[in-house]
Amino acid sequence: MATPRPQPQADPPADDRDGPDPAGFAGSVARLRAEIARRIVGQEEAVHEVVLCLLAGGHGLVEGVPGLAKTLLVRTLADALHLDFRRVQFTPDLMPGDITGTEVIEEDRATGRRTPRFLEGPVFTHVLLADEINRAPPKTQAALLEAMEEGMVTAGGEDRPLPRPFFVLATQNPIEQEGTYPLPEAQLDRFLMQIAVDYPDAADEVRILRETTGREPEPARPVLSAGDVLALQRGVRDVPISDDMVSWAAALVRATRPGRDGGPPEVERWLRWGAGPRAGQALVLCAKAHALTDGRFHVTPDDVTRVALPVLRHRLLLNFQAEAEGVPVASVVEAVLAVVRPPASGLA
Repeated sequence: MATPRPQPQADPPADDRDGPDPAGFAGSVARLRAEIARRIVGQEEAVHEVVLCLLAGGHGLVEGVPGLAKTLLVRTLADALHLDFRRVQFTPDLMPGDITGTEVIEEDRATGRRTPRFLEGPVFTHVLLADEINRAPPKTQAALLEAMEEGMVTAGGEDRPLPRPFFVLATQNPIEQEGTYPLPEAQLDRFLMQIAVDYPDAADEVRILRETTGREPEPARPVLSAGDVLALQRGVRDVPISDDMVSWAAALVRATRPGRDGGPPEVERWLRWGAGPRAGQALVLCAKAHALTDGRFHVTPDDVTRVALPVLRHRLLLNFQAEAEGVPVASVVEAVLAVVRPPASGLA
């Protein structure tokens, strides 16, 4: 029997929304990360970026080879947040209705009357893992991404809101590309962050073997509710940021576009296309979330620098020369950060 989905809580009245308490915010996030760490060994950066993505109200694209606990990470996050979780394995024969749901005709045996009824798909959940999203055809990918963008599904001429909070983590396998449908750049841009999950270090790998070959560990305990998550997401947007810092974030994004002044030579040499305005929005939101997780109610250049790579790495399109030379996107991002310096006011 399926577990009943926790009902999203309504937003409080606008005049009741005070600014967040940075210490309380950081404490809530620390409890969440501590609970995740009970099941996930290592991967601190990936866990931190997944949490930032959730707090900023966006969706994440997770890339890593099989067997690195990506599914376990998402399930543990959902358990620690007391949220409903669904996992969909994307395959070439997956149809849009398999994600969003479908309308069926039901017949009343007593009267013979037929009425339409909508059967909700797995997208009607709080946390959705879209496993190997690049294995599904573009039409199915687009159906999911439209739901992510709009926060609703339209079926039978009716808009059906998705639960709140609604958080999608989609995974891609970087080593198996045969029979896949790579996401177009415009669809990649809809993900707030691209989160890299790497191999564990030697000590963590030994610990993984020890802890996963013994007694089954206890599931994560819920430490935050759906209402708590919504309140934290509102708190992120309440964080102030100076005009100088916003201008710097915009300058960083503009410097990734070939043919524009102010960027490093690496941009002209290695990029076909740079990031759009949505990247600037993501930089600011993720920097605000990072500041609050650090217990601060203001954004510093370190916050923007910390989130720059996961925000930009999937929004920069390498050219043929860069791909032939094996140039990583991280090198371009580092070059941009080195040339486009933060405002003096942010360094004070």
